[in-house]
Amino acid sequence: MKLPFFPLQSVFFPGEKVPLHIFEERYKQLINDCKSEAITFGIPVYINDSIAYGTEVQLVEVVNTYQGGAMDVVCVARQVFKVLTFDNEMEGKLYAGGIVQFLDNVNDGDKAAKREVLLKLEELYNLMDVPFSPIPIDLFNSYILAHKMGLSFEQEYQLLQLARESERLGFIRSHLIGTIQVLNEVNRTKAIIDQNGHFRNFDPLDFKDFKI
Repeated sequence: MKLPFFPLQSVFFPGEKVPLHIFEERYKQLINDCKSEAITFGIPVYINDSIAYGTEVQLVEVVNTYQGGAMDVVCVARQVFKVLTFDNEMEGKLYAGGIVQFLDNVNDGDKAAKREVLLKLEELYNLMDVPFSPIPIDLFNSYILAHKMGLSFEQEYQLLQLARESERLGFIRSHLIGTIQVLNEVNRTKAIIDQNGHFRNFDPLDFKDFKI
C-alpha cells in the first residue's frame, strides 16, 4: 500500500491521539487532501538518520485554522507499518510518500501478563509518588501507558516494532523491573545520605569474650 508521509522524530502507538501543528506548505496540502479525499497518512519515525517503521494515522478534526493556512489538527494513530520505499515527493504532490507493509498485530497477551505489568506500573508510580489510576485488565494493552513509564525514545521505537502483544508485555515488564530496581537503589542511597550528620543510636559491641 502507498501512503503519504509526514516523518517526525516521534513515536505514536495505535489508538493514541496525535495533535499536530501544520505550517509547512507540503503538509497543508496533505491535510487538505485528507479532508477532501478521506485518505490516511503515515508518520514514519525519523531515528538514526533513517526511517524504517512508523504508524498510519487518520485525520479526526481540524481544531484551528490560522491566517496564512497553518492549522492545529487532531489525528488518531491506527496501524504500525514497515517502510518499503520512499519518494521525496509523491506524483503531483509537495509531500513525500512511499509503499508500506502493515505489521500483523497478534493480540496474544494473557491476563496474567497484563496483571503483572499493571502491578509493576503501580509500584513504579508509587516509588515516584505519582497518582496511579487503576485500569481494568480487559481494557489494558501494552500501548495505553507506553509514553508514561519512562521508556526512552529508542525503547519506544523498539516497542513499536514488536508485532505480538505477548512480546510487548514482556518488553515492558523487563523495563519496569529494571527501572524499579534503580529507583529502589536511589531511594536507599538517599536514605543513607540523609543519615549522615545526624545522631544515631548504636548498640555497643560486647568484647568480653573477644580473642584474636
